[in-house]
Amino acid sequence: METLARTTPTEAPLTLRKLYMLRFAFAAVWAALLFTTADTLGPLSVTLLVVYPLFDVACAVVDLRSAQAGKGPVRGLYANIALSTLTGIGLAVAATSGIPAVLRVWGLWAVTAGLVQLVVGVVRRHLGGQWAMIASGAISTFAGASFFAQAGADDASLKNLAGYAFLGGVFFLVSALRLKRTGR
Repeated sequence: METLARTTPTEAPLTLRKLYMLRFAFAAVWAALLFTTADTLGPLSVTLLVVYPLFDVACAVVDLRSAQAGKGPVRGLYANIALSTLTGIGLAVAATSGIPAVLRVWGLWAVTAGLVQLVVGVVRRHLGGQWAMIASGAISTFAGASFFAQAGADDASLKNLAGYAFLGGVFFLVSALRLKRTGR
C-alpha cells in the first residue's frame, strides 16, 4: 500500500483505481470467509469482523494521502478513519455479547460510514466514476438500519454482513473501472 500512498494530485484517479480494485478483492475474499462462519461467533468470524473496519482505516489513510490537501474529501476521510477505528474496537467488545450486539455495532457503522461515503463521492464527482460510490453510500445507510432490525430477530446471523461487504466491493470495482475509463 505504500506505493499507493505517495502520489501527486494528478495521480489521484490512478491511485483511487488501484485502491478500489484492492478493496474489491479484499471484500470478495472477506465475504466468502465470513459467509462460511456466519452462524456463530468463533475466533475466525470475530477476527474477520474486527479486521474489516481496520482494513477500511488503512484504505482511508492511503486515500487521504492521495487526496489534495484542503479539498472537501479530506474531512470525510478523517471522519471515516475515526468511525472505522471505533467500529473495530466496538465489534471486538460486541462479539463478547453475541451476534445481535455485533449487528447493532455494524449497523451503526454502516449508517454513519455510508453517509460519509455519500458526501465524499459527491465532492469527488468531478473525477468521474463516483456515481457508484454515491449509490454505495446511500445503500450502506439503508442497510445499516436493516442490521438493527435483524439484531432483534431470533435467528440473527452474520450472513447478511457478508453480502453487504461483497456488494460494497462490487461498487468499488465499478468505480475503479469507471475511473479507468474516464482517465483515458
